[in-house]
Amino acid sequence: MAKTEPGNGLEHVASAEKLTDSNGKGGSNGPEANGSIPGERQVDRYGFTGGSQQSAGELAEEVPIGVLRQREAKWLEMLNSWDKWMAKKHNKVKERCQKGIPPSLRGRAWLYLTGAKVKREQNKGRFEELDNQPGDPKWVDVIERDLHRQFPFHEMFAARGGHGQQDLFRVLKAYTLHRPEEGYCQAQAPVAAVLLMHMPAEDAFWVLVQICEKYLPGYYSTGLEAIQLDGEILYALLRRVSAVAHRHLKKHKVEPILYMTEWFMCAFSRTLPWSSVLRVWDMFLCEGVKILFRVGLALLKCLLGTQEKVKSCQGLYETVELLKKIRPEYMREAFLVQEIIDLQVSEKDIEKEHQAQLRRWKETHGDLSCNSPPRMHGAKAIMAAEPPSRQELRQRPTIIVESPLASKTEEASVGEAKGGIKPTKENGHATVLPVVDPNDASQALNHMTIQGSKESVSSGEQDTYL
Repeated sequence: MAKTEPGNGLEHVASAEKLTDSNGKGGSNGPEANGSIPGERQVDRYGFTGGSQQSAGELAEEVPIGVLRQREAKWLEMLNSWDKWMAKKHNKVKERCQKGIPPSLRGRAWLYLTGAKVKREQNKGRFEELDNQPGDPKWVDVIERDLHRQFPFHEMFAARGGHGQQDLFRVLKAYTLHRPEEGYCQAQAPVAAVLLMHMPAEDAFWVLVQICEKYLPGYYSTGLEAIQLDGEILYALLRRVSAVAHRHLKKHKVEPILYMTEWFMCAFSRTLPWSSVLRVWDMFLCEGVKILFRVGLALLKCLLGTQEKVKSCQGLYETVELLKKIRPEYMREAFLVQEIIDLQVSEKDIEKEHQAQLRRWKETHGDLSCNSPPRMHGAKAIMAAEPPSRQELRQRPTIIVESPLASKTEEASVGEAKGGIKPTKENGHATVLPVVDPNDASQALNHMTIQGSKESVSSGEQDTYL
């Protein structure tokens, strides 16, 4: 088992600590007990009240309201015919992921991109079954110890024992029961936490399963062999992207495991500003692990790509410190996304280098102790390997509003037939809403928006489960 520093998100932990206060008593009497954050702190658009992830306006890219509404309509149309879009217009799906998934639809889009929607439909009741089991005490104790470390400045996870931490515990515990041979790795916690910011616990569980089994197989297994192999692949690809950076790392014997482990295992969620994290994840879940390689290569090139830049870090320690404290301008959303798109590193390049590094590994270490399934490079590969049925892709609304007036009043039926109106109930009063064609996404979106308002349904950048 690889030994790493405590608290860096990488190790398999063996000790336990209950969620108790400093006196050893469970619970809390303070304002955190009910999920509120003490004091009056400003919450950014992503839910952060502080910390390195809190949004800095100059690092985030602002999307005009009108553009955002158009993108929402296009994504609604794609999600309604997901199999057709993936089969015939995958490049358009990829392009729209590169532009950024609208915040209001990000959770649903991630569910479809990863194949987790299909997985959930094929295993109905499985999460509930796992959720009701007590779990292995060894993993339960370790998970409980890690809960408060995950994005403590986010309003969802700030409260000790609050709803966010409870859901995070449920998802991670369920995974240890789903894959008992793999158990729990601390780096899974921030990944699961990011998912819970965008979707309910059951959906987050199945997306986590897909990430661990399809996108990053072997990353969270004992020994961390898969991540070590990918570190060597990153180092080899760097020679082609930036010879100066490659020579510098080689000269000072800076091993990839020293700087890229947290990057890759946490999918940059603990490294980049939040607006950049979300854009990277949109592309990563669409195109696969090559996006993580591109992000790593882009950062290395920016930080160590010229002779002038490497002069400031003449040694292993100085280089590692530079790579841990990345300058903000290199992580800025618009700049980083363009670097990722422009960098010519393909799945073929990664697989070719993977085979070469695998041969070297066997010569020096012997066979891998963990036989992980081959990874799949993104949404298209996952769908091709496990073609879903239309029923499995069918969207299920989270909230269904039914009006008892519809069956009781003849006037409502007549009005619906003649005038295209449909009664519903809101705040205890009957409200008449226009009936829209469910296949016409733009029409549906227009009616979702409050009349007379220029605000997008997601203009506040708040993700929803709907």
